Amino acid sequence: MTRHTDFRGVYPAITTPFREDDRIDVDCLRENAQRLEEAGVSGLVPVGTTGESATLTHDEHVHVVETVVDAVSIPVIAGTGSNSTREAIELAGRSADAGADSLLLISPYYNKPEPAGMEAHFEAIADAVDLPQIVYNVPGRTGRSIAVDSVVDLASHENVRGYKAASGDLGRVGEIVERTQTEEFDVLSGEDALTLPSLSLGARGTISVVANVEPERTVAMVEAALEGEFDRARALHCELGPLMRALFWETNPIPVKEALHLRGLAPARMRSPLSRLSADRREALEAILADLDDSGDAETDAGHGTDEGTPETTEPAPER
Repeated sequence: MTRHTDFRGVYPAITTPFREDDRIDVDCLRENAQRLEEAGVSGLVPVGTTGESATLTHDEHVHVVETVVDAVSIPVIAGTGSNSTREAIELAGRSADAGADSLLLISPYYNKPEPAGMEAHFEAIADAVDLPQIVYNVPGRTGRSIAVDSVVDLASHENVRGYKAASGDLGRVGEIVERTQTEEFDVLSGEDALTLPSLSLGARGTISVVANVEPERTVAMVEAALEGEFDRARALHCELGPLMRALFWETNPIPVKEALHLRGLAPARMRSPLSRLSADRREALEAILADLDDSGDAETDAGHGTDEGTPETTEPAPER
């Protein structure tokens, strides 16, 4: 089994497409995974929040992981967290057996453990399943933030290899980067609007929603930042800014599924109790996508070769 331990780059948190009968659309799932691989992403993250894992049975959960693993040759990071340590270990083990390269573990939700219980939860999973694991902090979903000291302590475990930051607190990101500066531990942005500033603080990648819709631009932005080309990265961030915000107008993954539908890439169906994007926002989202398409076409046209066949240098798209 591959041990993927370098989380540098862009990892789309992929959606789970559903058919009219509410079953998983396996063909669409496979096609989208392959589309993202061709776009140059570093890996894929199925069955996370964006993959509607909360409404999947355990068997469906594992089936999604198996489908994505079989569809691509890039690393697959399976979401396997739970508010039950026993359940998280079971899902982690089954996902490992299904071929996942690494695991993404949301912190326990609803029951709101204290730091000692939080650390014991992650340590138990890391002890039980021998795969690289990313601790995922998203207090807006879980009701409890993982303490910085807990993250630092967990980073000493050989299987805890990363931290996904989705608390909205850049100070916390900076402190965790500062206190875990090793080649064996990566901090990843979990909020598209904060990916660029997180990279400037030392994060090495992103688990991204916007990359589902605009993978090439997202990859270009992250690669530019990692190479220290922050003017280029900032220009791409500004191009993506309206879409980044639109994808959180309503509960994720409602807007991103609508965006994929508008692009003709996947159905917009949600599992209940989530519903489709409201009609007024759908129209506004369509306009944002059209602007991105137009700017992409303009770049392509501007980059056509000279008489000698050498592409001309083009300026970054204007900030919006």
